[in-house]
Amino acid sequence: MTRREFCAAPALLNLQQRRRPNLIFLLGDDHRWDALGCMGNPRVHTPNIDSLSRSGVTFRRHFVTTAICVTSRASIFTGQWARTHQVVEFNRQFTAEQHTHTYPGVLRAAGYRTGFIGKYGLDKPPAPKEQFDYWAGFLGQGRYFPQGEPGPHLTDILTGQAREFLNGAKAGQPFCLSVSYKAPHVQDDDPRQFLPAPEDMPRYAQVRMPVPKTMDSDAITHLPLSVQGSEGRRRWAVRFSTPELFQRSVRNYYALITGVDRSVGTILAELDRLGLRDNTILVYTGDNGFYLGEHGLAGKWFMHEESIRVPLIASGPGIAAGRSVDAMTLNVDLAPTLVDLAGASVPAAMQGTALTSWLRGSAPARWRTEWFFEHRVRANGWIPPTEGIRTERWKYTQYPEEQPVFEELYDLQADPLEERNLAHYPAQAGVLAQLRGRRQAWIRSLDQDRRPAG
Repeated sequence: MTRREFCAAPALLNLQQRRRPNLIFLLGDDHRWDALGCMGNPRVHTPNIDSLSRSGVTFRRHFVTTAICVTSRASIFTGQWARTHQVVEFNRQFTAEQHTHTYPGVLRAAGYRTGFIGKYGLDKPPAPKEQFDYWAGFLGQGRYFPQGEPGPHLTDILTGQAREFLNGAKAGQPFCLSVSYKAPHVQDDDPRQFLPAPEDMPRYAQVRMPVPKTMDSDAITHLPLSVQGSEGRRRWAVRFSTPELFQRSVRNYYALITGVDRSVGTILAELDRLGLRDNTILVYTGDNGFYLGEHGLAGKWFMHEESIRVPLIASGPGIAAGRSVDAMTLNVDLAPTLVDLAGASVPAAMQGTALTSWLRGSAPARWRTEWFFEHRVRANGWIPPTEGIRTERWKYTQYPEEQPVFEELYDLQADPLEERNLAHYPAQAGVLAQLRGRRQAWIRSLDQDRRPAG
């Protein structure tokens, strides 16, 4: 190296450090938090996502503020609770003004090339094609075999579209690609429900899936009558009500996740081939959790951990390697995080908090110790609405339309499976009253579009 090159090296390094990262946001559909090898599950095969965990930051207590596809995805896009963005029905679409404050809208305005692939989630036509530089999304639930069986499988189709987007990358222009999988969501109108790619099924054919403790016949009787008669119970009968159904459903649920993991591996390989890996941050998460028979339920919607807790992993340049974070993080934190990682200004309308400090290897001076859950979608008997507060130790759930109002209170330290409802225990009357008050405070604050103090 010459003297001139040596002197110029720090300036070149500084320029490289200022280079805006590419962003790839990967979203699994109904992917519960513990259905990954890196989360301690020995049965599911996810080597590529596990590799992201080893090279990046894994958030072990990441939650959604509403456990249903459409509303959670709206919260992910906007960084807002449902009470603010008001997307609480499937047949909705963002207004043009709302879209400008979503993470794709902000990043496109900041010069990023934006792409969207897969299940959009907000289903009111027309699709927002003009809001993205590359659009391969679809409205509705989609089909795993759009050209008929045996394939190609939808996950593999989305992977091919991701490769096409990456091959269109332009030198000097950063990109933000969102890949929104259908997997591992069921195919609702197919009696088999879970439809993985044929190549992923043999891996699980001989794997015996353990039956959850809370799937016993008594568990459902502890929940409100409206829940016992809900869609969550009907779908339990279709998927988990016999030993044969349970084994088949869980095996194929895991096989769908393995298909997503194969897709992640292909995307990583394409980044390497194109020389883009060193400047690309990848984020993997789920839109909500998923009952695998726990509490006598299927689907999501309610406030049990199986329904509200999802994976969150981030890896790439500037991200701490091999770090695990136990702080409570939320889906509303994702939009401000992506915007902040890009070096853009986070809109004041976003109510979540950027996770950048955690990703860089430090901890914020203050972090949330509680958060508010709400589910108001289809509150017509199909799924009864719920609201509640989740703290580090306690979980309070209210079913406001049940007559009389039904409440649950769980001590998550002593009862992590949520088996003993303490709402009527005199010894916990003070805790119950406090969390009732916090629920009301959050509702007032969100209704006034102010950030809660909790």
